[in-house]
Amino acid sequence: MTLMPIATQSPSRESGGAALMEKAPERVRKPSPRYKVLLHNDPVNSMEYVVTTLRQVVPSLSEQDAIAVMLEAHNTGVGLVIVCDLEPAEFYCETLKGKGLSSSLEPES
Repeated sequence: MTLMPIATQSPSRESGGAALMEKAPERVRKPSPRYKVLLHNDPVNSMEYVVTTLRQVVPSLSEQDAIAVMLEAHNTGVGLVIVCDLEPAEFYCETLKGKGLSSSLEPES
């Protein structure tokens, strides 16, 4: 019996060709909708109370930012507190209401 060499086959490539790998389509994440937390004019509470409460409820507000929000609400009827995702916006709005301030949410346009 004669043994014949077994031919091994390697993947062939056409001249200069490279193996193509199919890439999965990239998923584009839509940013989550953002909401405005609004402070409404408050004829009952003092300006100092409003500023202090804003700073307690929204720690990212500086003293100057809180004063600006309070003055905007005082002068125009409504002031923009912060724009953020829905969950923290709901928290800020409800906490402000719980402390006696009038607040609402509105989708950012």
